[in-house]
Amino acid sequence: MMAELTLASWETIAHRTRMMVGGTCSPAEYQRMLLEKTQAAQHSAIVLMSGSTHDLAAALAPWHGRATANARRLRKRR
Repeated sequence: MMAELTLASWETIAHRTRMMVGGTCSPAEYQRMLLEKTQAAQHSAIVLMSGSTHDLAAALAPWHGRATANARRLRKRR
């Protein structure tokens, strides 16, 4: 999961950086970046504070899901 998260994050960062440099990054994409990170942090915090699990995979799942979805979505925009 960590390797997949890392690769998807790098790919997403590369796509978004290219969009920013090229002036094609929309206000909606900027908003999406902020909202996704906020939501993922909240979900991870809830998992960690619940005390029911100390599973790293459960805490990383929100980040993993968003990163892989973004990589797929941005890959199609090329």
